[in-house]
Amino acid sequence: MDLFEKLKVDRGPLGKHSNVEEGYFMFPKLEGEISPHMKFRGKEVLTWSLNNYLGLANHPEVRKADSDAVAKWGLAYPMGARMMSGNTSQHELLEAQLADFVKKPEVMLLNFGYQGVLSIIDAVVGRKDAIVYDAESHACIVDGVRLHMGKRFVYPHNDIENLEKQLQRATKLTDETGGGILVITEGVFGMTGATGDLKRVVELKKKYNFRLLVDDAHGFGTMGETGAGTGEALGVMNEIDLYFSTFAKSMALIGAFVAGDKEIVKFLRYNLRSQIFAKSLPMAMVEGAIKRLELLRDQPEHKKKLWDVVNALQGGLQEKGFSIGSTQSPVTPVVLNGTVGEAASLAHDLRENFNIFCSVVIYPVVPKGTIILRLIPTASHSLEDVKRTIEAFEAIKEKLSSGHYRENELAKAFKE
Repeated sequence: MDLFEKLKVDRGPLGKHSNVEEGYFMFPKLEGEISPHMKFRGKEVLTWSLNNYLGLANHPEVRKADSDAVAKWGLAYPMGARMMSGNTSQHELLEAQLADFVKKPEVMLLNFGYQGVLSIIDAVVGRKDAIVYDAESHACIVDGVRLHMGKRFVYPHNDIENLEKQLQRATKLTDETGGGILVITEGVFGMTGATGDLKRVVELKKKYNFRLLVDDAHGFGTMGETGAGTGEALGVMNEIDLYFSTFAKSMALIGAFVAGDKEIVKFLRYNLRSQIFAKSLPMAMVEGAIKRLELLRDQPEHKKKLWDVVNALQGGLQEKGFSIGSTQSPVTPVVLNGTVGEAASLAHDLRENFNIFCSVVIYPVVPKGTIILRLIPTASHSLEDVKRTIEAFEAIKEKLSSGHYRENELAKAFKE
């Protein structure tokens, strides 16, 4: 078969739904200024799908800092990769401030979170080494593990007893190869909101020789007393060997960072291919990140407002009998039972008749028969937004239970 003909026949687990109107379920366009209330197809919707936890995207100080930085530097400076011609004092200043904030000796800036995690894994482990990772790790971790030329072991989500079994297998292997072990998990798992069982993971360091990489994209800025992340919240930051986060969630920006010991971060600077061979993060984004970090650090009221909304939303949903899984973070998954077609009909009803826009997660991301409505509360939401959403969810839950969404044309268009 011709290579491209194969792609036309098998479009993939999500691509097979591309016959349904594109721009509605797949690649929808939210328009207007970033806020809980935006436009979707010409009408205002209450949206719970924006990774803007602290509400900084349209904070007036942030908008001014961004605007001033673009006016001063444009989007081209600095030109080139940091190793060659793209390094600046501002890049180094942001790294120093991030290191101080997360209480790690050194930080390295990364252009993107996804590429950064891929490249960190690729740089740190070699053919003789072993990786042990949580089964529900983000796609960037899974893809990084796929690049690994050595052995990898996976343990069921947060199953520490099984993690120990995998560590025993990995130790036996690396005793023969002379390699080392990297354990990878997340601080906050972005789909379920559950935190990684980091306390019990680091306890295993007393018995096994491994290093720990934690992806805390959803925990940085939202978790812990100061917002320094899940490691701070659980009291194990010192035991995390490589701490990673992105700017895309709490800081509402592009970019990421990895923190750790000075010598290890120095190694990464000279070996991280996604940075060595990529243009430096533009100065406007660096200065924008400095301002966002300042607000995150010096204005704790943003995190407090976020958690006021989180507690009202999650508590209200549970009071009405909704399952929100095992979330311990702002990520709020509302777990329902139904087919992919019912999920499409339900989402259409929410958007058209209740003017509420949220992410709908279906198979193959979750098991068949499961629907997750994934809500991302922010400091910009109001308690009235919460009340309105819970009332709408009560209505759609009743419709789902009665079979209302099962037989319409939209449901039939989505095949399992």
